Amino acid sequence: MKVTTTTDSRLSTIDFNNLGFGAGLSDHIFMCEFKDGKWGEGLIQPYGSLKQGLGLHALHYGQAVFEGQKAYRQDDGSIAIFRPERNWERLNKSGARMLIPEVPKELFMEGLMELIRLDAEWVPRGANTALYLRPFLFSSSEFVAARPSEEYTFAIVTSPVGELYTKPVKVKIEQHFTRAAQGGVGFAKAAGNYGGAFLATRKAVEEGFQQVLWTDHADHAYLEEAGTMNVAFVVDGTLVTPALSDRILDGITRDSILVLAREWGIPVEERRISVEEIVSASKNGRLHEAFGMGTAAVVSPIDGLGYHDEIMAIPAPMDGLAMRVKQALSDIRYGRATDTHGWMTKI
Repeated sequence: MKVTTTTDSRLSTIDFNNLGFGAGLSDHIFMCEFKDGKWGEGLIQPYGSLKQGLGLHALHYGQAVFEGQKAYRQDDGSIAIFRPERNWERLNKSGARMLIPEVPKELFMEGLMELIRLDAEWVPRGANTALYLRPFLFSSSEFVAARPSEEYTFAIVTSPVGELYTKPVKVKIEQHFTRAAQGGVGFAKAAGNYGGAFLATRKAVEEGFQQVLWTDHADHAYLEEAGTMNVAFVVDGTLVTPALSDRILDGITRDSILVLAREWGIPVEERRISVEEIVSASKNGRLHEAFGMGTAAVVSPIDGLGYHDEIMAIPAPMDGLAMRVKQALSDIRYGRATDTHGWMTKI
């Protein structure tokens, strides 16, 4: 792997006491190109501009997918990544749906590890902070013919981050816009999935919500995802979450939470969840909690559901399940608890 280090670090420009989310990108990037039917040598270089022109295939046809993951400063000062192999698997699953060549595991892992080693000082040391990792793939040929690209780029950028949501959020149950349809790309982390969600989210924010709670494409009768998060509900003491489908992202945080809940003896159901069921449970006091779960959001309690012209208050107890799983995940990620699942990969 070829490594070129920066001569002008931007580390001093970052206020590590007031981190937002995703704004300050670290000094270096990892990059590798796919040409002539194979991946070339990976390289690490200073963050900078792309070399491609306006004919860049990804700009015209959207052959682009990405991942979101985090590296954590351990209590002993070392650094570890949370479940990176799952991110590699999901990146390639998304890429396959968009007809992008598979990234070899060795290329993904070595690029990620070496990049974090080089920019180790960018990994924050504060509470509830991490180095956000953004591996991504995009079509990098330059032509405007409507056919798959011949060349692709795999790259990784990183950014020190704090919490995405510091307070419980209110979400609007979407009844007009659709995030994903059966047979589509909803299960993939395709770039267009997120761009296509911006309008509905903007409208929800203008109405006083923080996110959209997406419903099915056919009838808007079943709940699927909450903005950029998977979603779960605690109904009569049972943790209920929408079953995975080709419209719902297979969240790594989601999977981890379900593993912990089952180990704790909490009843877990992965199934279709109707809007009517949750609205009814909220009104008759059977809905004890609701929360989003994802890499950026971690665990975000939901304290309000908007449906038509009504906002239903949802309990968000500090001693509830959402806070319990958030604390348990944090303890594992920061090295405060024994990692019995083998989820953390040391740098």
